[in-house]
Amino acid sequence: MSFSPPEGFSPHTRKSPLTDPWEPLYARVLEDRVLIGLEVRAPHANSRGMLHGGLIAGLVDNAMGLSCGQVLAAQGIAAGGLVTVSLNVDYLGLAKPGQWLVFDTHFLKPGKTLCFAEAGVTADGAAIARARASFKVLPA
Repeated sequence: MSFSPPEGFSPHTRKSPLTDPWEPLYARVLEDRVLIGLEVRAPHANSRGMLHGGLIAGLVDNAMGLSCGQVLAAQGIAAGGLVTVSLNVDYLGLAKPGQWLVFDTHFLKPGKTLCFAEAGVTADGAAIARARASFKVLPA
């Protein structure tokens, strides 16, 4: 039986060597943000069978950075990319294999040199993490 993501999510096209082992990843691109989705599987787990916090940090950083880029582009601010300046993650709960994760950016303050974001991570709708980050906007 194969997994089917919720409506609105399609395969994530932004690939990187870091996230390759976590595939398949899914994305939902909205006007003001990019959501990332993932079905938790055994390779995502730590030795206790729970979702590893490093995966949460990596994907919430990715979702917030992509969301900053989405908003900057919509505002006509040219950027040559974004680099994470700071990232803070608070772990609120846990997730286990079989659960659907969503990394969703809730707040964005874009600027020409820095962009600030806050996001939440849910497992089957229950909050498991929240994050804040700032990103340096690279010149176009």
